[in-house]
Amino acid sequence: MAFEGLSSRLQEITRKIRGKARITESDLKEMLREVKLALLEADVNYKIVKEFIATIQEKALGEEVLKSLTPGQQVVKIVKDEMVKLLGGETSQINFTPNPPTIIMLVGLQGSGKTTTAGKLANLIRKQGKKPLLVACDIYRPAAIKQLQVVGAQLNIPVFSNENSKDVVHIAKQALNVAISKLNDVVILDTAGRLHIDEELMEELKNIKQNVKPHEILLVVDSMTGQDAVNVAEKFNEALGIDGVVLTKLDGDTRGGAALSVKKVTGKPIKFAATGEKLNDIEVFNPERMTSRILGMGDMLAVIEKAEEAFDLEEAEKLEKQLKKRELDLDDYLTQIKQIKKMGSFSSLLKMIPGMNKFGDIQVDDKEFDKIEAMICSMTKEEKRNTKLLNASRRQRIAKGSGTTVQDINKFIKSFEMTQKMMKKVQNGKGKGMKNMLKGIDVNSLKDFKM
Repeated sequence: MAFEGLSSRLQEITRKIRGKARITESDLKEMLREVKLALLEADVNYKIVKEFIATIQEKALGEEVLKSLTPGQQVVKIVKDEMVKLLGGETSQINFTPNPPTIIMLVGLQGSGKTTTAGKLANLIRKQGKKPLLVACDIYRPAAIKQLQVVGAQLNIPVFSNENSKDVVHIAKQALNVAISKLNDVVILDTAGRLHIDEELMEELKNIKQNVKPHEILLVVDSMTGQDAVNVAEKFNEALGIDGVVLTKLDGDTRGGAALSVKKVTGKPIKFAATGEKLNDIEVFNPERMTSRILGMGDMLAVIEKAEEAFDLEEAEKLEKQLKKRELDLDDYLTQIKQIKKMGSFSSLLKMIPGMNKFGDIQVDDKEFDKIEAMICSMTKEEKRNTKLLNASRRQRIAKGSGTTVQDINKFIKSFEMTQKMMKKVQNGKGKGMKNMLKGIDVNSLKDFKM
């Protein structure tokens, strides 16, 4: 990942200049060269990189180091502050009209992820207490309407479509009447895209804008296309006057290269970021927190928010009461795995934890959780409650039933029994037990997390 490279370079330079009373010109020049290369590798616009580096150089040269910071940390702070500004400075959300429905029009090229984003956005808006309606305005791409209907069905969000009409303005107006009658306070229009920008596409979008008068026009951009994403954003903004950008596939290889350029080029805020394939993998774009992730400082607030959203409080309280009466069993373990999976990719969660970048690009195969789930589900109730029953023949049976090997079973049971012992220490109120447990975690072993 390009920004992990940026992070490691910043930390390397920080170590070199740690302890110096002042930041010298040569120290700064060396660090800025590393930052510049990392940003260019991330496919950030060259002019933006040049201006960014010049601003940091101007602010850092000769600046007195704060008493609480080392010179290296001072430079990192300057870099962070400037990057926050580059990304927009502050969070920008949808402006809902006081006279509903609020009309949100999604635009973008074919393949940018508009239809999936429409569903993700509707899901996010619903969590804010709104009642969204999805509208299929892409009448050209084969199965586009069906795709939106499938997404809507998965989320239990209504979808309006009219497969008999080829007039997208008429379809959008029909949808508005339905929204008013059904008391939907947000209407999300999933419009057509093309493989490239052409006059026909822009005319259709302008026609929708003129007749339907959307309150928000959001451009959906594939961040993995790097500089192309910025060029697309610039052209759509010139033709339509967009209100904001939704970055998709931000978990891909370029990891933010487009994000660092698009706001500066268009002057329009990045409002949302899609960070995975699941329909809840979208978040309000927060420049401060995104910068922390880019610089390897983590984003624990995001982890906490995901946990609060994913974990069932009643289920957690029930489990706590059960564990006071008996020790953790495999049914309890499976329940916790299912809760964690709701939070999204384990690898993406690790990247949000401050300090994890020190251990390199940690890759955890989320399919391993599926293997564990299969193993547990292949056990009897008695075996789940008491792993001591698992003799050689039982382990062979479980391996066959779960599509794994006996070695997989042995490794998992050993790991689970260690977890049981740790939980016992915590349950017994031994503070030292928890402390020692945390001390004993070898983060490097997470790199080799394989069954």
